[in-house]
Amino acid sequence: MFQPTVWPEDPPPAEAVHCRKCELACQRSRVVWGEGNPDAPIWIILDNPGEREDREGNPYVCGTRQTLQYAAYEAGFAQNDLYVTYVLKCRPRRKYDKPKARAICMQHMKEQEMAKKPQLALCLGNVAAQSYLENPDADVRTLRGTWTEVRGVPTTVSYHPLAVRRRPNLMPYFLEDWRRVAAYYGRG
Repeated sequence: MFQPTVWPEDPPPAEAVHCRKCELACQRSRVVWGEGNPDAPIWIILDNPGEREDREGNPYVCGTRQTLQYAAYEAGFAQNDLYVTYVLKCRPRRKYDKPKARAICMQHMKEQEMAKKPQLALCLGNVAAQSYLENPDADVRTLRGTWTEVRGVPTTVSYHPLAVRRRPNLMPYFLEDWRRVAAYYGRG
């Protein structure tokens, strides 16, 4: 029986906590490096961290993570198999220079990737795909179902979980993409 859970956070390194290279540093309440198993073989890449606590400060699983965890469960993955990380390491609170912030934060992700050496990556949503693939024209509808190597990491893409929640007709495609990742990894 599927039950969403709060995954443990991976603490950010000191240089990321103190990063002041873009305007998100003035908006953030904190840096969110990732969640799940930091040594997992499979990386799930999202655009930015979402809400993690309710108004009373209690941790909860937002809709994005519920949808992501459901698809992972349906594909046969355990929490230990997966690590969720973000293009932006801070949750935006207001307007910002998106290209500049993404370019700066991608440097953090590349360092994170070199340290962790994932075996494969799944980018969820256009922003994650465009940033990780370093292709501003990357589009989930066009690229889903294909694999490409990014710095030696086999990578594929799918819809953002929030898009799937807003448009339930995308759920079969989302689940298909997760099953494709499981098959590639040897779980399917």
